[in-house]
Amino acid sequence: MEKHSSEITRRRLMKAAGALAGVAAIGGWAPARAQAGGRVVLGTWGGDYSKLLSKNIDTPLMVPKKYEVVHDIGGDPERRAKMRAEARLPRGTSDLQGLSAAQMYEMNDAGLCLPIDYAKIPNAQYLLPQMRYPYGLGHIYSGKVILYNPKLIATPPTSFADALDSRHGNKLGIIDIQYQYTLVCAALAAGGKVNDIEPGKKLLLECKNAGMRIYPTNEAFAQGLKSEELGIGVMWKARVVQWQNAGISVTSIAPTEGALAYVSGFVIPKNSPNKDGAYAYLDAMLEKSAQEAFAVDMGYNPTVTNAMVAPDLNQRIGFTPDEVKKLVDLDYDYMNKNDVAFKEWWDKVLKS
Repeated sequence: MEKHSSEITRRRLMKAAGALAGVAAIGGWAPARAQAGGRVVLGTWGGDYSKLLSKNIDTPLMVPKKYEVVHDIGGDPERRAKMRAEARLPRGTSDLQGLSAAQMYEMNDAGLCLPIDYAKIPNAQYLLPQMRYPYGLGHIYSGKVILYNPKLIATPPTSFADALDSRHGNKLGIIDIQYQYTLVCAALAAGGKVNDIEPGKKLLLECKNAGMRIYPTNEAFAQGLKSEELGIGVMWKARVVQWQNAGISVTSIAPTEGALAYVSGFVIPKNSPNKDGAYAYLDAMLEKSAQEAFAVDMGYNPTVTNAMVAPDLNQRIGFTPDEVKKLVDLDYDYMNKNDVAFKEWWDKVLKS
């Protein structure tokens, strides 16, 4: 009797497990979160960046290793807020988060990032020292420069002050999602510093009152350039190269104040469900082929020393030795402590 009862119980358990597996297979109850066993959830911006991650990393390098890479697309303010909200959970919903260097610093300061074990990333042996953070690593880098359409802007600008000038009226455009760097550009243009942006606020309000356009995304900004409703602004040099490749009439100039250094990288949330998968992705991200492809496709500089960039392309996406010396880095601590106030002013005052 005991044996018969055990057999019935075993069969019931197997039947229940099979039913649950069937529900999961059709997506009836499984949560949209990272899972062990080859699934890696990547928090990232949408648009070109997401597409090129798929093209140059996910498909050629992760799929052959039996990883399924899922992109959780969203703006970085929303994704940073999500990281904070999920901090108390033992398992979060992402394995990696794509952020700027300033935002990586912010998330680490909040205690949300897993310290990076570089021994688990073989390709890190080629990583530039300045791209190796204790809490994350740089994927690609460029610099914030002036861009303009020579057909619409007669006098070539040489400084941020020339670009962010109310005389341009509605031919001047800025980008909503780049509020941090735009505020710093404006501060430098107005005689401020990376840790004193107040002069920049006044300058941007003057430009707003003269008709300055605010575009929601990089892609929307590019459409404005293409239609020639927009003639001048500030942007990553890498994006300028990308748009030149697409046939848009645009030229870039390194400002006399110094181009703002920009690093795009990744952190691993402490409660990442698939940390092994996250490390596998970071290693693939630094693969020579992926780094070279991003230089060609997106115009960003590689962060590894073994990547080869053709001389003509390097001339277009890189910076001269003098321009490298003048690269301006953000004060990450200052930006972190004041980011909420900056965003509130941007949304409620500049955009109102």
